[in-house]
Amino acid sequence: MGWMRRIRLRTVLQHTALAVAAVQGTTLAVLAVVDHRRKRTRKPAVFPRVAPRSVTAGGSEVTVYTYGEDLYRDMLDAIRQARSRVFFETFIWKGDAVGQAFKDALTEAADRGVEVYVVFDEFANLVVPRSFFHFPDNIHVRRHPIGRSWPSVRNSGRDHRKLVVVDDAVAFLGGYNIGSLYATDWRDTHAKLTGDIVWDAENAFIDFWNLFAGRRRPELPDVGGRTWQSDIRIHRNIPRNVVYPIRGVYLDAFDRAAHHIYLTHAYLIPDTDMLDALLRAARRGVDVRIIVPAESNHIVADWLSRGFYTQLLRGGVRLFLYQGAMVHAKTATIDGQWSTIGTANLDRLSLTGNYEINMEVLNADVARQMEEIFALDSSNTVELTLAAWRRRHAMVKFSETVLTPFRPLL
Repeated sequence: MGWMRRIRLRTVLQHTALAVAAVQGTTLAVLAVVDHRRKRTRKPAVFPRVAPRSVTAGGSEVTVYTYGEDLYRDMLDAIRQARSRVFFETFIWKGDAVGQAFKDALTEAADRGVEVYVVFDEFANLVVPRSFFHFPDNIHVRRHPIGRSWPSVRNSGRDHRKLVVVDDAVAFLGGYNIGSLYATDWRDTHAKLTGDIVWDAENAFIDFWNLFAGRRRPELPDVGGRTWQSDIRIHRNIPRNVVYPIRGVYLDAFDRAAHHIYLTHAYLIPDTDMLDALLRAARRGVDVRIIVPAESNHIVADWLSRGFYTQLLRGGVRLFLYQGAMVHAKTATIDGQWSTIGTANLDRLSLTGNYEINMEVLNADVARQMEEIFALDSSNTVELTLAAWRRRHAMVKFSETVLTPFRPLL
């Protein structure tokens, strides 16, 4: 009789698993349909923005951008004035007018004798025509390949970095991909760096390039730094070496916070340690505020993120939903002293999966500028209260629960 009970139990478990999978699949399918319709009817984005402004930080200068057209203008200008070499790395590179402008500028630079190195992520650009990524022989190209050893993180991490370095003189890094949509319709944050910190950005590109160098792709010269930086540091997640410092930088900053934590993030799917650090800060009286998109470009990410809202709101964290545009920034500023701008989202893919790059700045002037940007962004949000969140439909709550197992994938 024991073996019959085991068979019945196994059958029940199998049927239950199939039922759960069916519900999850149906939920994902419905979300996909909703997302498709939502994107087709989306209105042109309108949101407040500030003109780029430069701030001195030690031996470096930081210029913060919050509008794509401003950023692209200065990036293209730097590439067009390049005299010796250009390092260009991006995650998404659209084959539209903006994408073509960058391709043309890089090609023209190579034709006048500039050494041009290009890196882009192959998986992120599957929808872009392959012909767009045909480059002349005088441009050095690395297509970061689609991982063949998933779920091995060391071999499957995406290159989510966005980094441009020109002539050892100027560097750009942050959340902006390359494309016409991002130029006007997305609210993102990027930084231009000049001065001593440019070497660190340049070294980040060289190390990444050399990590995959070989007979077909020779190494770039690796030279020592010019000076030690006290105000600014650049941190890099390197899955191949199982190195993820950005997560630790965030956790340490949250633990140090005494007055306020202002976060702006496209995708808020924190792991347990990250969530606990934010809740501990709120419990000790820190003013923790997070801006997230009311509707992001990934509807499943939205629903997974909402699964954390109850716990965050109960714990005293304030949530603000950005209106009228996709906010894609990955920034934080704490206590008027510490700030970060980069490519890493507060999710597992960024913090323990992808190649990412963030700059960390310990400078009151930079923090003040980041706080001003946060205040302006906040004026375009609706605060989500715990009372309002509890009133959401029961089916919505059920769907959030159904999708919970997918959190580790994002």
